[in-house]
Amino acid sequence: MISAEEEIRIRRLESNGDRSGFRSGNIELDRFFQRYAGQNQFRHHIGTTYVAIQAGGITGFITVSSGEMMAEELPKLLRSRLPAYPLPILRVARLAVDERFQGHGIGRLLLRAMLELALEMRDRVGCTGVVVDAKPEAVDFYSGLGFKTVELVSGALGDRPEPIAMFLPIRQIAAAMAEGDEPAIGQKD
Repeated sequence: MISAEEEIRIRRLESNGDRSGFRSGNIELDRFFQRYAGQNQFRHHIGTTYVAIQAGGITGFITVSSGEMMAEELPKLLRSRLPAYPLPILRVARLAVDERFQGHGIGRLLLRAMLELALEMRDRVGCTGVVVDAKPEAVDFYSGLGFKTVELVSGALGDRPEPIAMFLPIRQIAAAMAEGDEPAIGQKD
């Protein structure tokens, strides 16, 4: 994990923030962050990006938006007693950590902040859980945190690999946070 002298702050992306030096090792995530995160947030209002700041620089980012899903898209165990109309969710669309800071728990800190946001959404407007659009190479990471694969209807991405939708119920998030944990998120990644 990060030491106390290397404090990290999580905050919303600012329109004047310098994103040009960010490199995660994934060209698609880097391109999104450098070119589209700002316009999606400030011009189109279709998602909000949060950044991890350490020593004045951006060390990671996570992009979220509100969304909905149908109960029948959930595994049978999770859909019991849920209504048959669209359920409000928080969607994690993108998560990346700068190559220089990978393996220090920054991704987990960003995700934890969004789980806290999901709890706030639950209390303010309703939220049944968090859905992540996991890249195939990130499925094990999210599975280890308690996310379960769900079948969602989505558009094709052409020649790019399809993200895998994974769901974490709000009850599981609330229970873990109440215990002072998060779904396995306190561990180093």
